[in-house]
Amino acid sequence: MSAKVIVACGSGVATSQTVASKVNRLLREKGVDAVVEAVDLKSVDRYLSDAVAYITIVKEERNFDVPLINGIAFLTGIGQDQELQKLITAINGHQG
Repeated sequence: MSAKVIVACGSGVATSQTVASKVNRLLREKGVDAVVEAVDLKSVDRYLSDAVAYITIVKEERNFDVPLINGIAFLTGIGQDQELQKLITAINGHQG
C-alpha cells in the first residue's frame, strides 16, 4: 500500500492542489511509492491519522505526530531539494 502524504493550505483548493501535483510528480520521478492528497485546513486532523507526513503551506503552530514538510519550498523552488529529501526519508521510514 502506498504511503499517504497530506498537503493543506487555508482553503484546500488552488495552492495545496498545485503542491500536491508537483510533489506527486517529484516522488514518481524518484521512484517513491506515495499518494499525495490535498485537503482543506479544517480537515487536516482527520486525514493525518494514517498519513506519514504533512506538507503545510501555512505556518503551523501545533505539533503533529508526523513530520512537517515546508510546502512553500515546492511553490518557490527555494529549499525544495531539502524538503523533498525530508519527505522521502519520512516515507521510507514508514515503509521500512
